[in-house]
Amino acid sequence: MEDKAIDYEAVFQALPGMVALLTPDLHYADANEDFQRLSGRTREQLVGRYIFDVFPDNPNDPAATGMSDVRASMLRVVATGERDAMALQRYDVEDAARPGHWEERYWSPINAPVQGPDGRVAFILHRVEEVTELIRLRGGAGTDSRARVLEAELYTRARELQELNERLRQAHAREREVALALQEAMLPARRQVGNHRAAVRYRPAVGALNVCGDWYDLIDLVGGNRIGVSVGDVVGHGLPAAGVMGQLRSALSATSRVADGPAQALDVLGRYAHVVDGAESATAVTTFIDCDAHTITYSSAGHPPPLLVHGDGSVEFLDMATDPPLDARPDPRPRPQAATTYADGATLVLYTDGLIERRREDIDTGLDRLADALVRHRTADPEALADAVLLELLPPGGATDDAALIIVRL
Repeated sequence: MEDKAIDYEAVFQALPGMVALLTPDLHYADANEDFQRLSGRTREQLVGRYIFDVFPDNPNDPAATGMSDVRASMLRVVATGERDAMALQRYDVEDAARPGHWEERYWSPINAPVQGPDGRVAFILHRVEEVTELIRLRGGAGTDSRARVLEAELYTRARELQELNERLRQAHAREREVALALQEAMLPARRQVGNHRAAVRYRPAVGALNVCGDWYDLIDLVGGNRIGVSVGDVVGHGLPAAGVMGQLRSALSATSRVADGPAQALDVLGRYAHVVDGAESATAVTTFIDCDAHTITYSSAGHPPPLLVHGDGSVEFLDMATDPPLDARPDPRPRPQAATTYADGATLVLYTDGLIERRREDIDTGLDRLADALVRHRTADPEALADAVLLELLPPGGATDDAALIIVRL
């Protein structure tokens, strides 16, 4: 059978039910035939116009808030890139042929994102099920009693569900705001440690429930011209993860100042994690840099390996001292550590897995992508290098996991 190109314009127009496309600023881009027919508006009356100029709320009835609810739903779709199914809505629709005359209607909408090539929301697909006839039960027996009871019950339950969903969204938004404030207060913003320039970045995940427990630290070590650089990741989301993050970061910062090396620092941190609820399976990697000897000693507790980019463009993965995550063993044993050397001008990079991991993709692909970006931009200063890496590695619409990044020019 010969392949034929699909006429998607014809498919769109023939879709059963009311379907419209809107731009992110909520102007109609198109509407199918059922939408035009059931809404009582021609395509010319829709395309290019702001949705709530075409369908405003009924000014004579303060209880008619269907259009305002739809606006909030559409803006959520644009902001999150996620589909939003709404509860049953009452709309009062103005008769296009008789301005000032309003008809009570009941619709059940779904708003879905249509992403463009850059991953951002290019259109909103607005699909509406017209249920006015069902609600009113026109023509049935007992219209003035049983039908009105059913109408009131369905509408009331739908409104209650929508109000509950809105309260949940607000609660999640408040939790996200508090968790981000907690992380911002705990994570250092230093751009220089010792005599070395450094850049730090933290990007929270997209979505109110996805604030996680990524953390980093840069400290001056006791004795000699030495600095410590570490990064970690707590399993979980929201305020609990942010709280555990703060405890582990503070503990490692204190331990590193008195430990003989990074392995001992992680040994102590692992024992501490054993008594912290929510610290199970947390990961961390820490590096001790001796700036006089030009050596980096490191140890990892289940964390992706740091990268050392040498001046000639070669990349060294610091993966010779990797051990299970914190609190993974019932009987802790000494962790391994390894060391490497560097020359002036090298760049040390630590990060969390949100920067490199993608669904249905091998982690080595993400590591190679990170190494490639670092090599191509290695001559940039740490701040510009950090921006370039985030731009190339994070999806345009934001990642589903937090990402932390530390870049130190040695």
